[in-house]
Amino acid sequence: MEFHDILGTTGVGFIVVMYVMLQTENIDPGRMAFSLLNAVGSVLILISLTYEFNFSAALIEGVWLLVSVYGLWRAWRKRRAAA
Repeated sequence: MEFHDILGTTGVGFIVVMYVMLQTENIDPGRMAFSLLNAVGSVLILISLTYEFNFSAALIEGVWLLVSVYGLWRAWRKRRAAA
């Protein structure tokens, strides 16, 4: 396994773990950690795709990243309003 494959697999791991935690109600989707780990996972997958590009995978990961960044922004705003 090459380094970019390890990065991509790690990214998949982050996203899958967050999804399982969400489905088992072990994490609040409004928490920054949820969106942050999803964003990091997407970035790692996107990095791996620069070595072996796949348009569909890049598209879904790009969308996943944008949604995660939006979630981070909302969590930050919520945290800031509470302070």
